[in-house]
Amino acid sequence: MFCHVKELQFDARVSGPDPHFATLLLEQFGGSNGELKAAMQYFVQAFAARQPYPDKYDMLMDIATEEFSHLEIVGATITMLMGSTNAGLKDAVERSDLMKLLGGKGGKEELAHQAYVNPEFCVLSGGGPVLTNSAGFPWTGAYVNANGDLTVDLRSNIGAESRAKIVYEYLLQFTQDPLVQDTLRFLMTREIAHFKMFAAALDTIEPNFPPGVLQGDPRFTHKYFNMSSGASSRGPWNQGQGPWAKGENWVYVEDPLKDVLATKGEKQARVEGTNRTEDQVEKLDRDLSKKRSDEVKGALPKGENRWSTYNPGKEQPAQGVPARNGEK
Repeated sequence: MFCHVKELQFDARVSGPDPHFATLLLEQFGGSNGELKAAMQYFVQAFAARQPYPDKYDMLMDIATEEFSHLEIVGATITMLMGSTNAGLKDAVERSDLMKLLGGKGGKEELAHQAYVNPEFCVLSGGGPVLTNSAGFPWTGAYVNANGDLTVDLRSNIGAESRAKIVYEYLLQFTQDPLVQDTLRFLMTREIAHFKMFAAALDTIEPNFPPGVLQGDPRFTHKYFNMSSGASSRGPWNQGQGPWAKGENWVYVEDPLKDVLATKGEKQARVEGTNRTEDQVEKLDRDLSKKRSDEVKGALPKGENRWSTYNPGKEQPAQGVPARNGEK
C-alpha cells in the first residue's frame, strides 16, 4: 500500500526558467539510468526476496520508494524549469510571452529544433515531463534488471547507482542555477548512500562469489589470456594473488593460440592457480544449491500462502518466516 505525501523529500527550487536544461534533466526522469528505472528495478527485485529474505525485501522496497520520491523531485524541477512555456503554447494568438521566455526569435527557433528531435517534450506534452530520455527515446522495461538471485541483483543495483551518480555529476556541469545545483547534489549524494546500502547487504550473504550458485571450472577461473598484440599491461587483474584467496594466483597466458593448440581447445587444460579440484567444486555446487533451495523452500508455508498478515501495530515478517523479537 502506498500513500503519497505532497511535500517533496528535498525542497526543489529553481532561480528561473531554463527549458534547455530541463530537456537534459529528462535523462534522469525517463532515461536508462534515471530514477524511474531504479525505482522499478528495486521494486521488481523485491518480490522474489519477500518470503525467503524479508530483511532484503524491506531494504529493496524502502529504496524503491525513495527512488519514486526522487522521480517526483526531478519531475517537479523539470516543470519549474519550463516556466511559462505551457501557458505560452496555449496562447495560440499572442506568442510574445513564449518568445520572451525562450529569448526572442532565436529562442523560438531553438524550441522548434527541440520539437523536431523530441516532439513529446516540446509539442505533445506542452512542457511537462515525459517518460523519455533527453533525446526523446521512450522509457522501456528493458532498462530493468531483475534476476531473482540477490548476489546478482545487488551487484546490478550497485552498478545502477554508480551510473546514476555519474549522470548527476555530469548534469551539474550544464547548469549555473545554484538552486538547481543544490537539488542535483542531493540526488547525487543519495545515489552514493544507496550504493553503500546495497554493498552492505551483499556482504551479509555468504558466500556471495561467484554470483549465483554454481562455482566456476577450476581449470579456467584463474586464467588471464593476453588477447591483444603489442605492449601488455600487468596488474592485480592478471598477475600475483590479485583478488583471490591466500595461496591462489592468476595464471598469465602470454600466447593464447599456443595454449589453445597445446590443450586441444582447452579440453586438456590443467587446474592452475588454485588448489581446488573439480571434485571439490562439484561438492560446493551441491552444498550451495541445497542451501539456497532450502532457504526459499523453508520460507514457504504448507497450504495457504499469504503475503501479509494484517496485524496492526506489529512489524510483520513474511508468511512462513519465523517471527522476530518474540512475535507470534
